[in-house]
Amino acid sequence: MKTVKFQFLILFLFVGASVTAQSKDVIIQVQKVTPQVYMLVGQGGNIGVFVGEDNVLMIDDQFSRLSPKIKAAIQTITTKPIAYLINTHMHGDHTGGNANFNDATTMVIAHHKVRERLEQQNTEALSAKKIDSLTAKNMLPELTFSDNMLLYDGNETIMAIHVHNAHTDGDAQIYFSDNNVLHMGDTYFAGKYPYIDLSRGGSVDGYIAALKNGAMLANADTKIIPGHGELSNKKELLEYIKTLETIYSSVMKEIKAGKSLEEVAANKAITAPFDATYDWSFISAEKIRTTFYKSLKNK
Repeated sequence: MKTVKFQFLILFLFVGASVTAQSKDVIIQVQKVTPQVYMLVGQGGNIGVFVGEDNVLMIDDQFSRLSPKIKAAIQTITTKPIAYLINTHMHGDHTGGNANFNDATTMVIAHHKVRERLEQQNTEALSAKKIDSLTAKNMLPELTFSDNMLLYDGNETIMAIHVHNAHTDGDAQIYFSDNNVLHMGDTYFAGKYPYIDLSRGGSVDGYIAALKNGAMLANADTKIIPGHGELSNKKELLEYIKTLETIYSSVMKEIKAGKSLEEVAANKAITAPFDATYDWSFISAEKIRTTFYKSLKNK
């Protein structure tokens, strides 16, 4: 028993040290997009920061352990309080810091499906005693919307637009009309194959439709903040759409020919023209072929 306890202690210390090291190694980079809009890059989804007349609107918040660094980075931009925090969807690398930002000054906003998904996660985490009830409460968006929502700040109109069954079932794209900046959340992985979360309502059809919605909102001068990847633009977004539509057609052709999941996943020719650019550690070429097959099989 003593040996087991000792081994557990060593494991606990190792994991704790690893998490601490990860946090210490992460640098929050601040990139100015316009005089009012900034993109913060750290570990997880890209954060958007809009500096309004009196307050700040923030988009996503990465992981909980990075909140002090993120707050410090925002302080280098402005000392104005964060009045609003919008979650583009429910994944932890975009909502993990909610409880650290959600206070008397800051209201968390998201599509209603985001709140539902986080409530489900909280129930499991509370049962496993991984979080306390106050943290669970503060993780949740306080204001939700079903379709679209508008916020106004001086000359700026901020549009939160729900896109259906794309990356998840609760995605929102945020467009700043006066600044001409579009934050697409994980409905756009610039320069990478996308993660389409089929288990949480995502779909290939919805994902491509969401990309096209972003392209419709944008013009040649629009600055596009992707959920992951570097700051982008409409030209790159259109190329990305073309890539996914080509893969879509190839996978559908294989499905109609009666090919199995295993055959499509193994068929490197389907994605070969794009792999050098888009294949990455989290979503490999094989994984994107698998995702497309699973999502399109029953069309």
